[in-house]
Amino acid sequence: MGSLWRRILGYAEVAPPPRTPARKFAARPAAAPSAEETAAAHEAMSLAELRDRFHRYVLGLPDHVGDEPTQQERAILKRLQATCGQFDVRSLPRLPTVLPQLLRSLKSDTVGGAQLAKLIGRDPVLVGEVMRVSRSIYYRTLHPIQSLQHAVVLLGQDGLRRVVTMHVMKPILHASAGMFGHVAGQRLWDHAERCAHACAYLGKSSSDPFEAYLAGIVCNTGTGAVVRVLDQEAPAELGPLTNHFLASCAQMAAHISLRAAQHWNLPGKVLFALQERAEVPTEPESPLGRALMCANTLAMAQVLGEHALAAPDTDLSTAWPDVFTPAMIERCQQDLRRQFRDSDSRGN
Repeated sequence: MGSLWRRILGYAEVAPPPRTPARKFAARPAAAPSAEETAAAHEAMSLAELRDRFHRYVLGLPDHVGDEPTQQERAILKRLQATCGQFDVRSLPRLPTVLPQLLRSLKSDTVGGAQLAKLIGRDPVLVGEVMRVSRSIYYRTLHPIQSLQHAVVLLGQDGLRRVVTMHVMKPILHASAGMFGHVAGQRLWDHAERCAHACAYLGKSSSDPFEAYLAGIVCNTGTGAVVRVLDQEAPAELGPLTNHFLASCAQMAAHISLRAAQHWNLPGKVLFALQERAEVPTEPESPLGRALMCANTLAMAQVLGEHALAAPDTDLSTAWPDVFTPAMIERCQQDLRRQFRDSDSRGN
């Protein structure tokens, strides 16, 4: 079976087997929180509580204080572990046909803006993404972007690699959650964008920027797969779900993310960072693994803050004193707010 990243490099494509649609366990749209719920959400949370609240947000579940799993949950976890252990990563969406040639071109210093614009122009969705990003506050120029070629030149090769990666991963995160997991897929994508941005920011002095971005955007690929398996395995009458149950699901998702990344032939440092993440509670030792660990949680806090499920300015600057300085984490959080929450409020 040719992997997605082998296909990027020009090898043959092989169609994956069809996916089984999900049935029951779907995320619900977020209801507007009451004043009491908002006040409670703004109380200081531990990192474990923050992660638990994010997982509940993805699945559309209420807060729950119980940590000891019920017998029913233990039985479901066993079935989930067996099913997730056999999850076929080839069931993830195929690569759009224009992307292999485009990404190969982005690796060449001899391909000009006009040639790249011609390739991008064959995919209307990718055109829209390139134009949207080039017109964002991050790339805002004195003169409006009038053409696709202008946008391509403005973004440069690194910016285009990021846009293309997003174009690949967004349908994967949406589709992996199953037919009824659309809301979960969108919430995972919101996190993936922020996690990739934070990982590239934190890893800029020690890792390849594109590899750091890639690690951040793929790190929760397996979560959508677990949502789909829950759809199939969890009974409709299952209770609110304990913290232990959700943490166990998150750990299974980390292992699926690693297997998917191996299937796609991602760079070795990205694979190692994902492997370290799957080996929790062991703390990562690689620079990229440490950046990913922090970026994942910072992105969760950012998403929760945007939806009034945590303090909008949650300070995590002292959360990892042995990994990054408080000043570095604080600057990263400020950058996330500027890039996402503030730009969203302006309609960008």
